Amino acid sequence: MAAISCTLLVDDDETTNFLNQMLLRRMAVTDTILVAQDGRQALELLHTHCAAGASPTCPALILLDMKMPGMNGVEFLQAYSQRPAEQNPAVVIIMLTTSLNPQDVVKMQGLPIAGYLTKPLTREKVTTLIQEHFV
Repeated sequence: MAAISCTLLVDDDETTNFLNQMLLRRMAVTDTILVAQDGRQALELLHTHCAAGASPTCPALILLDMKMPGMNGVEFLQAYSQRPAEQNPAVVIIMLTTSLNPQDVVKMQGLPIAGYLTKPLTREKVTTLIQEHFV
Protein backbone atom coordinates (compact mmCIF):
# COMPACT_ATOMS: atom_id res chain seq x y z
CA MET A 1 0.00 0.00 0.00
CA ALA A 2 1.28 3.46 -0.92
CA ALA A 3 1.86 6.29 1.57
CA ILE A 4 -1.13 8.20 0.16
CA SER A 5 -4.47 6.52 -0.55
CA CYS A 6 -5.61 9.08 -3.12
CA THR A 7 -4.12 12.24 -4.65
CA LEU A 8 -6.07 14.95 -6.47
CA LEU A 9 -4.20 16.96 -9.09
CA VAL A 10 -5.84 20.30 -9.89
CA ASP A 11 -4.23 22.06 -12.84
CA ASP A 12 -5.53 23.49 -16.12
CA ASP A 13 -2.39 22.37 -17.97
CA GLU A 14 -2.85 18.85 -19.37
CA THR A 15 0.89 18.33 -19.83
CA THR A 16 1.58 19.22 -16.20
CA ASN A 17 -1.15 16.82 -15.06
CA PHE A 18 0.25 14.06 -17.28
CA LEU A 19 3.82 14.55 -16.03
CA ASN A 20 2.72 14.71 -12.39
CA GLN A 21 0.67 11.52 -12.81
CA MET A 22 3.64 9.75 -14.37
CA LEU A 23 5.96 10.88 -11.55
CA LEU A 24 3.55 9.79 -8.81
CA ARG A 25 2.96 6.42 -10.51
CA ARG A 26 6.68 5.80 -11.03
CA MET A 27 7.34 6.61 -7.39
CA ALA A 28 4.38 4.40 -6.33
CA VAL A 29 3.43 6.87 -3.58
CA THR A 30 -0.33 6.99 -4.16
CA ASP A 31 -2.90 4.29 -4.85
CA THR A 32 -5.33 6.50 -6.81
CA ILE A 33 -4.89 9.70 -8.81
CA LEU A 34 -7.82 11.98 -9.62
CA VAL A 35 -7.43 14.92 -12.01
CA ALA A 36 -9.39 18.17 -12.25
CA GLN A 37 -8.87 20.98 -14.77
CA ASP A 38 -9.98 23.75 -12.36
CA GLY A 39 -11.28 24.39 -8.86
CA ARG A 40 -14.91 23.76 -9.76
CA GLN A 41 -14.11 20.28 -11.12
CA ALA A 42 -12.05 19.60 -8.00
CA LEU A 43 -15.02 20.46 -5.77
CA GLU A 44 -17.24 18.14 -7.82
CA LEU A 45 -14.70 15.31 -7.46
CA LEU A 46 -14.54 15.87 -3.70
CA HIS A 47 -18.34 15.79 -3.53
CA THR A 48 -18.41 12.51 -5.47
CA HIS A 49 -15.47 10.73 -3.82
CA CYS A 50 -15.80 11.99 -0.25
CA ALA A 51 -19.57 11.80 0.25
CA ALA A 52 -19.41 8.30 1.72
CA GLY A 53 -17.05 9.29 4.54
CA ALA A 54 -13.80 7.35 4.68
CA SER A 55 -13.62 6.29 1.05
CA PRO A 56 -10.25 5.09 -0.34
CA THR A 57 -10.81 7.42 -3.32
CA CYS A 58 -11.31 10.49 -1.13
CA PRO A 59 -8.10 12.50 -1.57
CA ALA A 60 -5.60 12.65 1.28
CA LEU A 61 -3.42 15.02 -0.79
CA ILE A 62 -4.44 17.83 -3.13
CA LEU A 63 -1.80 19.38 -5.39
CA LEU A 64 -3.48 22.64 -6.36
CA ASP A 65 -2.37 25.04 -9.09
CA MET A 66 -2.62 28.64 -7.99
CA LYS A 67 -3.46 30.26 -11.32
CA MET A 68 -6.14 28.67 -13.50
CA PRO A 69 -8.94 30.02 -15.66
CA GLY A 70 -12.40 29.44 -14.28
CA MET A 71 -12.07 28.78 -10.55
CA ASN A 72 -8.43 29.30 -9.54
CA GLY A 73 -6.65 27.83 -6.54
CA VAL A 74 -7.48 30.68 -4.17
CA GLU A 75 -11.18 30.59 -5.14
CA PHE A 76 -11.18 26.80 -4.67
CA LEU A 77 -9.80 27.18 -1.16
CA GLN A 78 -12.42 29.80 -0.31
CA ALA A 79 -15.22 27.51 -1.55
CA TYR A 80 -13.66 24.46 0.14
CA SER A 81 -13.47 26.20 3.52
CA GLN A 82 -17.17 27.16 3.29
CA ARG A 83 -18.31 23.56 2.86
CA PRO A 84 -19.72 21.77 5.94
CA ALA A 85 -16.87 20.22 7.95
CA GLU A 86 -18.25 16.68 7.56
CA GLN A 87 -17.97 17.02 3.75
CA ASN A 88 -14.30 18.00 3.86
CA PRO A 89 -11.83 15.16 4.22
CA ALA A 90 -8.72 15.42 6.37
CA VAL A 91 -6.48 16.48 3.54
CA VAL A 92 -3.06 17.99 2.95
CA ILE A 93 -3.35 20.80 0.40
CA ILE A 94 -0.16 21.91 -1.32
CA MET A 95 -0.28 24.90 -3.66
CA LEU A 96 1.76 24.52 -6.84
CA THR A 97 2.96 27.62 -8.62
CA THR A 98 5.44 28.83 -11.19
CA SER A 99 5.44 32.24 -9.54
CA LEU A 100 7.89 33.42 -6.93
CA ASN A 101 6.37 36.90 -7.10
CA PRO A 102 6.48 38.24 -3.52
CA GLN A 103 2.79 39.25 -3.77
CA ASP A 104 1.81 35.66 -4.66
CA VAL A 105 3.90 34.30 -1.77
CA VAL A 106 2.12 36.69 0.62
CA LYS A 107 -1.28 35.57 -0.74
CA MET A 108 -0.38 31.93 -0.13
CA GLN A 109 0.67 32.58 3.48
CA GLY A 110 -2.89 33.52 4.40
CA LEU A 111 -4.46 30.44 2.82
CA PRO A 112 -5.52 27.17 4.51
CA ILE A 113 -2.74 25.16 2.87
CA ALA A 114 -0.01 22.95 4.30
CA GLY A 115 2.58 24.64 2.10
CA TYR A 116 3.53 25.46 -1.45
CA LEU A 117 5.95 24.13 -4.05
CA THR A 118 7.29 25.68 -7.21
CA LYS A 119 6.73 23.80 -10.44
CA PRO A 120 7.83 21.44 -11.79
CA LEU A 121 7.11 18.70 -9.30
CA THR A 122 10.19 16.51 -8.82
CA ARG A 123 11.03 13.23 -7.11
CA GLU A 124 12.84 15.17 -4.38
CA LYS A 125 9.88 17.50 -3.75
CA VAL A 126 7.45 14.58 -3.55
CA THR A 127 9.76 12.66 -1.19
CA THR A 128 10.05 15.69 1.12
CA LEU A 129 6.28 16.26 1.01
CA ILE A 130 5.60 12.64 2.01
CA GLN A 131 8.15 12.73 4.81
CA GLU A 132 6.68 15.95 6.19
CA HIS A 133 2.99 15.04 5.98
CA PHE A 134 2.47 11.28 5.61
CA VAL A 135 5.16 9.41 7.57
